[in-house]
Amino acid sequence: MIRLKRVYDPSSRADGTRILVERLWPRGMKKAELALDGWNKAVAPSAELRRWFGHRVDRWEEFRRRYRAELRANPGAWERILELGRRGTVTLLYSAHDTLHNGAVVLRDYLSERANRARSARVAREAREVQGGPPR
Repeated sequence: MIRLKRVYDPSSRADGTRILVERLWPRGMKKAELALDGWNKAVAPSAELRRWFGHRVDRWEEFRRRYRAELRANPGAWERILELGRRGTVTLLYSAHDTLHNGAVVLRDYLSERANRARSARVAREAREVQGGPPR
């Protein structure tokens, strides 16, 4: 399961593995204050895309499209997060004020879609194996 949380919110046991998914360290946070298991800068939107978006809601749909293209082009940046999410809870940490329009939302949705596709493919494969197996 992949969840989201602002870095400024208190950590909890329910967070599971906590991964910061920002290119820049969150403003005003000391490293000792932020309980995290990893910082994955590579999975964050490119600096160019982040600057272009500027957290302008009118650019949200285009930001989503462009960021998803970046994610498709760089699976090595997110595959480990997806694998951790298959094993347990992963919380993606972000610093944006807007909880609905930020890169972590796009990343969570992208990873959830990938996990669902993999699950569907596995179920279909298992069904084919059952159908092709010996009669009972």
